[in-house]
Parts: sequence; C-alpha cells; structure tokens
Amino acid sequence: MAKQIKVSLIGNPNTGKTSVFNLLTGLNQQVGNYPGITVEKKEGVCKLSRGVKAHILDLPGTYSLNASSLDENVVIELLLNRSDKDFPDVAVVVSDVENLKRNLLLFTQIKDLEIPTILVINMADRMIKKGISLDIPLLEKELNTKIALISARKSEGIDKLKELIESYTSLSKKPCVNALSFAPEYFDKLQKAFPDQSLYKLWLVITQDINFRKVDKQEISITSDFEIKSKSELKRLQQKETIKRYQFINTILKKGLTIDQKAATGMRERLDRILTHKFWGYFIFLVILLVMFQAIYDWSSYPMDLIDESFAWLSEATREILPSGPLVDLITEGIIPGLGGIVIFIPQIAFLFLFISILEESGYMSRVVFLMDRIMRRFGLSGKSVVPLVSGTACAIPAVMATRNIENWKERLITILVVPFTTCAARLPVYLIIIALVIPDEKVGWIFSYQSLTLMLLYFLGFGTAVGSAWILNKVLKIKSKSYFVIEMPGYKVPLFKNVAINVIEKTKAFVFGAGKIILAISIILWVLASFGPNENFNNAEEIISELHPNLAQEELDHKIASYKLEYSFIGYAGKAIEPIVSPLGYDWKIGIGIISSFAAREVFVGTLATIYSVGSEEEETIKNRMASEVNSQTGGPLFNLASGISLLLFYAFAMQCMSTLAIVKRETNTWKWPMTQLIFMSIFAYGVALIAYQVLK
Repeated sequence: MAKQIKVSLIGNPNTGKTSVFNLLTGLNQQVGNYPGITVEKKEGVCKLSRGVKAHILDLPGTYSLNASSLDENVVIELLLNRSDKDFPDVAVVVSDVENLKRNLLLFTQIKDLEIPTILVINMADRMIKKGISLDIPLLEKELNTKIALISARKSEGIDKLKELIESYTSLSKKPCVNALSFAPEYFDKLQKAFPDQSLYKLWLVITQDINFRKVDKQEISITSDFEIKSKSELKRLQQKETIKRYQFINTILKKGLTIDQKAATGMRERLDRILTHKFWGYFIFLVILLVMFQAIYDWSSYPMDLIDESFAWLSEATREILPSGPLVDLITEGIIPGLGGIVIFIPQIAFLFLFISILEESGYMSRVVFLMDRIMRRFGLSGKSVVPLVSGTACAIPAVMATRNIENWKERLITILVVPFTTCAARLPVYLIIIALVIPDEKVGWIFSYQSLTLMLLYFLGFGTAVGSAWILNKVLKIKSKSYFVIEMPGYKVPLFKNVAINVIEKTKAFVFGAGKIILAISIILWVLASFGPNENFNNAEEIISELHPNLAQEELDHKIASYKLEYSFIGYAGKAIEPIVSPLGYDWKIGIGIISSFAAREVFVGTLATIYSVGSEEEETIKNRMASEVNSQTGGPLFNLASGISLLLFYAFAMQCMSTLAIVKRETNTWKWPMTQLIFMSIFAYGVALIAYQVLK
C-alpha cells in the first residue's frame, strides 16, 4: 500500500488557497460536510514521487486561531486534536505576497502548535508589477520553516511545494516567536498546573469557546493554584499576544521584504473608485446582470434544443427496439421523460455557475458585497448578510450555511429566514420553461429580449422580497443587537480557467445528481400512479371512448383514450381532489400534481409534467411542445397563457418548496419552529400573490 501523507491546507480568505488545492488535486477531490455540522469539507488526493500520495484537506479560510466563526472553530478543533483522523502530518499555510504581513499572523500561530509547517507565498507573478522583492533564505531562517514561492495562476512552483510536502519530516517543529512572553507570571503558573501539555495549546483551550472533543476544558477550572481570568481580561491578553506577533513579523519583513513604490501601480484604486461608486457602481452591476441573463438564454438555446430532441428521440427509439410491455412503458413514459426534464437545463445551470465563478474569481463579488452594504443597513442587515443572499442565487442550502459567519444572532436568524426568497438554480428550470411558453421571444432594441428581462426581473423580485421581509422581521423580532461590517477587498485578477472549470463541473454535477435522484424516484412513482386506475373507467377506457367517438381517426382516438385513462388513473383522482384549490390560480389538476410533487424540490415540477404528459404518448414530441399544446378545459384556450404563466412564475418565486433547505434551517437554528414558520408563511404568501396575479390578468 502506498504511503499517504496527511496535509492540511490553511490560509486567510482570498490568498489563492483554493487555486493551490485545485492544482494539487485537480478533479481528484470530493466535497462533503464535517460530521454533525454544516461546514463544508473539501479533500482530495495528490500524487507525489515514488508511489507516495498526499491526502489534501482544504480547511475553511481563517484569519487567525482566535476564532470568531464556525469555520475558524473547525480549523482550531482539528489542529488541537491529534487523535482526529484528519490531524495533519504537515500544515501548508498559503499566503499572498501582497498581504504577507497579515497572513503571517496565522502562520506564527500554527508554528506554535508544533506541527511541521510549510509557508506558501502565492501570486509570485505579481511581484515585478508591484515592485516587491523577497529574501527567501532570510525569511526561511527567521520563520524557522521552508518556503515555496509559487504562482497558482501560471502553475509555477507547485513541483517545489510537492517536494517540500514529501520531505516534511525534515521540517522544524519549533515555534518562530515566543508570543506568550508578555505575561510570564500567568503563563508560568499555567505551565506548572499542566506540565505535560503544550503551553500554546492550553492558551487556545482557555480562550476559545468551542467544543474540543477530547480536550477537557474543565480540568483548568478545578486547579487550585491557577488564577482564572475573566473574559475581558483574556481578551486583553489576546490583544497583547497579537501585538507581540506583529512586532516579530514587522522586524523580519523589514529585512526580508522590500517594495519599490515607483514600480507599484494604482490600477486597483482607480477601478475601485468606479466599481464601488454610489451611482456608477450600481449601474455597472445592473449591466453585468443583464448581460449575464441574456447570455444564459442565447448561449444555451442550441444545446438545450439538442438535448430536448435527443430525449424525445431516445424515448421513441427505445419503444421501437424493445418489446412492448409495462417495463418498456415505464422506461419510455416515466424514466426517460423525467430525466429529460432536468438534463435539458444543464446548459443554463452551468452558465449560471460559470458567471458566478468568474465574478468571485475576479474579485468583483467582494465589491458587490461592499456596494450592497449601503442598502442592507437600511433594512436591519449587515453587509455580511449579502454574502448568503448573493450565494442564494446558486442554492439556498450553502447560502443558509454561509450565515454562520454572521456573529450577531438576530442578523443571522433574519438572513436564514429570508434567504429562500432569492432565486436559486432549482427555480431556474421552472422559470425557463414557463417564460419560453408565455413570454414572446422578441428583442427590446437590438440586444435584450423580453424573456431575459423577465428572468432578470424575477431575480430582482426574489432579492427585493428577501430584503423587504428582513425589514419586517427586524421590526418584529425584539432581539437587541449591535454589529460591525468588515470585508476584505482582494486584488483584481483574471479568473483562472482551471478554478472556474472545476467549480462549474463540481456544482453542476452536484445539482444534477442531487436533483436526478429525487426526479428518478418521483418519475417512477408518478408513472405507476398514472398508468393504473382504481375502477372500470380506467380499465375499459378504449371501449368507452370508441363508443363515444366512433368516427375519429386512429391517431386522434388514441390521444382521447390516453387522456381519458390519465384522468381516471390514481394520479388523476389525486389531481382532481386538489383541483378546486389550484383552479383559482389558473391551473388544472396536472399542474396541481406538479406543484405538490415539487415540494420535495422545485426542479421536480418540470420533470413531473414531462412524465404526466408522456404517459400513453407514442409521438416523438418535446416537453415544451407538449406543454404548449395543453388546453384549459374551462376556457378552451391554451392552458399556459400569460395569466396562468405569470401566476406560476410568482408562485414559484415565493413558495418554500425545498425539503433540503428546511432540514438545513432546522439544523442551523436547532429547532423546527423557524423552518415550519418559513414553510407555512411562504406557501400562503405565494398562493395569495399567484391568485391576485391570475385574477387580474385573465
């Protein structure tokens, strides 16, 4: 068995840690959660020389070991528990050459834990442009470590880093600074009380209010000769420790780092003045959104048409090749149309993730967060709440998880409650198919179409509703709070193709496979319910229809029989039972079934209708065409018209139809009170808005 080195990748946010992780692991990585908590866990495998492999664990971004968020707690907890299966053989601390002073604070703390540590200085390609020069041998000597100077953008220095990882046993474990020398009497007593423990680890256990599993914090409180200090006193000691570390860092950087100010350029400052301007900043952001949504439509139309036609052809070809029977009917009428209902949206979902990844990689998303903080404060939210609201455009689940970085409980709770209003990728399939059916495919001017503008308005509607709900909740929830907004502005950079590609592939794959499991199961259940009936009306459908319509052509007769059997199937009776509830919204019983089934996940709606409309059909016809040809039995016109279409769009804009999000909200709030409140309020609100829209427009 090949030897495997356990490596923890650690660093401040925006240092290029993810880029280093992607360069080391490529697509040999997987994403999960740490046991019992919602913090994301990324790990992968890197091949070194002579059959040696490195298991790389990408730890959450952290500024220091003085934890202020759940992400930072995870880092500290892992580094303090040698019995943890992920405890590293070597720690790789990633820093940014332009922010080396700040990044080295975390490095000196990790060195104090007596773990073999490698310092990676990233973005070396920017050194000449910024007029920066480093004395690497001097820094290695002063920091008591080995340094890998790399450029993740140009993939330079990675081989050197791999060599250092492989030879980690030669690294010194000694600290590079005596950061606890500012209060000798206190720390001497602490060491005497626990002579077998690392002094710095004891200090972390005392100052951090987190669960350290096998590290027993209560031992300290029962020691009679040890002085217990108050929280305020401990905070003052932490500040002194930080000052001590920065004094050491300043001293070595004066000798090991020089910056030629004449060579440095001020492009970043000039761009910031424009992109965060109180008028032009919002205008530019609006234009970027318009271009993004128009591109989602234009670029994805060809692959979507190809996928739609391919699934229709596959269903027909399967029916012709295989012998007829219930199993073939299940495959051609249930499984293939159901999966086609989600696969068709892969291009548009992939493009959505592509644009979000580019905005994040370029450094622009941080400017958006800063820009939107001016608005958020008026609604009782911090700028930190914008991060979950913006990330909610991809998926509400990680967006709810992202609220853990909001220290203030009131702001965090409000953000959790309103995040599901933002338009996530799961709503996208519903929006796209309904917009295509009821909104004209015509251009406004030369560039933007009515359809892309409608999609953008739905995104704004979701965001506006979230912010408005936050304002109401801020007034209703009587929780005293005070918070501050701090955000780091990373340097602008051209997005790395590899990072963007991996992000798009991983997130699209997770979305499709996650939704695919639900859709496949529901498609099979729906087909069974639609293919069998409880009485003679279903079983004798052919005879009944033949007697009622003796002169019809065979093709039209078959269509009548299929419709009749569907109406008197198990799913038909279920749909008829709920039709009185949904008919005021302009929906028939088939749409009602789609809405009920999509409470598991919104994207199931399209797959459900694809399955229902395919039952009994032997024609090679696309999902969109089947839906467009549906007739409203009450009016005799198209079922999907402007009134019913807008009603459906608004219903899905506001309804809480995602069981996974409810489960995550329960976990984050540790009670069913808030997720059930979300479900009930959002469902009633969605129904009311959809009802008003249909009644006004019909």
